[in-house]
Amino acid sequence: MKTPWLDTSEYPFSPNYFQIDGHRLHYIDEGKGQTLLFVHGTPSWSFDFRNVIKDLRGNFRCLAIDHMGFGLSDKPERYDYSTQNHSKTLERFVSGLQLDNITLVLHDFGGPIGIDFAMRHPEKVKRLVILNSWLWSSENDPEFIKLNRILKSPLLPFLYRYLNFSPRFILPGSFGEKKLPKHLLKQYTKPFSSPGERNGALAFARSLLHDQGWFEGLWEKRHLISDKPTLFIWGMKDPAVKPHNLEKFVSGFPNSSVVKLASCGHFPQEEEPLAVVRAIRGFH
Repeated sequence: MKTPWLDTSEYPFSPNYFQIDGHRLHYIDEGKGQTLLFVHGTPSWSFDFRNVIKDLRGNFRCLAIDHMGFGLSDKPERYDYSTQNHSKTLERFVSGLQLDNITLVLHDFGGPIGIDFAMRHPEKVKRLVILNSWLWSSENDPEFIKLNRILKSPLLPFLYRYLNFSPRFILPGSFGEKKLPKHLLKQYTKPFSSPGERNGALAFARSLLHDQGWFEGLWEKRHLISDKPTLFIWGMKDPAVKPHNLEKFVSGFPNSSVVKLASCGHFPQEEEPLAVVRAIRGFH
């Protein structure tokens, strides 16, 4: 796969590929030690964890996948990009690589994807690290009610497919005090170079519209994993997933600790990677 846009000084990792139904799922596998498995959200990819992994790979085995349709993974036009299928793919990946005693590091949509997997295989998961995510229906949340109008708009597919709306506008707009430089923004927009490569991001937007019941079902089953040591690392200036989501998470996971990052927005791993590294090291 030719990726002339990839900044290998920022992302100096060897590529690995896992086969999923004839398609290639890209992942990185760095370092040795206890397994940390990083699961990204939208519209990002394993790139956003790069600085965390560069530091932690000295003491841990750090694996990070790119969901199908994202990053350096294949982006077939016809594919099941549902959130539920991403979780099944994660399950196949863990099984294929025979991973055990995993610390899941989950962000954004990676939260429900990874937690759904953990609920099916609690024996494989030792700890959870969750950054700015959710695990329940947001249907009654005032912020989501506003967003819902946009999600229902017939213009949404056009915005996502032809304007690359999610990485170009939503992602940089979700940062806190530290803004994303243009040279780094390019690493988030270029994986979606053509309209045919943008179906994965569009599917996550549609998941927000159609999967609220599924998210709520996960919350109702939280007892399956709520005893596991859990660390919440939270950007407190996130304009999308606000602090009340952190409070709800903590209420449902009694064996948890919290690191609040006051100046961070939605991407703590990109905005303050050293703080994220310190938190994860302190958790182990």
